[in-house]
Amino acid sequence: MVDAIYIHIPFCVKKCNYCDFLSFKSDEETIEKYVVNLIKEIELYPKYNYDTVYFGGGTPSLLKGEQIKRILNTLSINANAEVTLELNPKTASGEEIREFKNAGINRLSIGIQSFNDKFLKKLGRIHNIQEGISVYKETRKIGFNSISLDLMFSLPEESIEDVKMDMKKLIELNPEHFSIYSLIWEPGTNFYEKLKKGEYKETENDLEADMYEYIIDYAKKNSYTHYEISNFCKKGYEARHNTKYWRNKEYLGVGLGASGYLDNIRYKNQMKFSSYCDSILIGKKPILENEIVDEVSLEEYRHILGLRLLEEGIVPNTEENYVKIYKELENKNFLIKKDGRYILTKKGLFLANDVFEKFI
Repeated sequence: MVDAIYIHIPFCVKKCNYCDFLSFKSDEETIEKYVVNLIKEIELYPKYNYDTVYFGGGTPSLLKGEQIKRILNTLSINANAEVTLELNPKTASGEEIREFKNAGINRLSIGIQSFNDKFLKKLGRIHNIQEGISVYKETRKIGFNSISLDLMFSLPEESIEDVKMDMKKLIELNPEHFSIYSLIWEPGTNFYEKLKKGEYKETENDLEADMYEYIIDYAKKNSYTHYEISNFCKKGYEARHNTKYWRNKEYLGVGLGASGYLDNIRYKNQMKFSSYCDSILIGKKPILENEIVDEVSLEEYRHILGLRLLEEGIVPNTEENYVKIYKELENKNFLIKKDGRYILTKKGLFLANDVFEKFI
């Protein structure tokens, strides 16, 4: 049953130095044209009843509240659905945030990234820390009671003390949920070019592990559950939408470059704005490529995604080749069996990519 939709908004004020997502600068006319085509794309699919809606990007908060409302009015949404919007602190004032709430958004994911202006500048973020904190407080006044904050670590020249300060300030804000990501040096980004030139250095593995361990321990001391490799929440505030991904549930993905998973097919939409619009103009789904998920691939995805859920894990496959893999990973203390399910141990968590590779 499809009950989740991801809506990609590809527009940004400025591309961040670490970002390789599909995003670009645009004007109001282009954004409006995109919204019109997005609604038409949604109408090419069956009328599913959605339990979760997620506006990702890019910078979805560049849309006006009435544009968000028009998109949501196209959908059949359950009464208690989780409806999330990613928000850049620089792109939304109090009035605009109020419009998002009135349009139907009930959860925000705010891209704070760092509580240090030096690192925000290095990352190429367009906000400073005071603006980030002010927007967060404004969302509270407006009445949002489900907020997630994004934070990055393992940044160039970042110390463990910098991470400790970030965590202290994050916990002081007391969000219901937060996500923490170590920097990935993506080819084609400004950061990657500086790495190749020797201007930046990667964080040493041991230091990055120490940073991650500190984040985990500090979060747990402050009553957050580490429920997924990169995600922490207060009781009952797990990201419902993203949890569907990790449980390998099917979902509709719409918008430029969006990915989706329907009828055992994983697909990706057109990456060029003109190609996307041209497809929709003739009433054709703007799909660029797809992958049929056979039984072997289904099991690969189930393990790689499911083991990310640190308390839930996966129900084991009883086939002989899988039993051998489980036994090997148990012997290395990477996996442990609990209540009939396999979950990552602390050692497995820190070497998760090594674990996942066993299932490919």
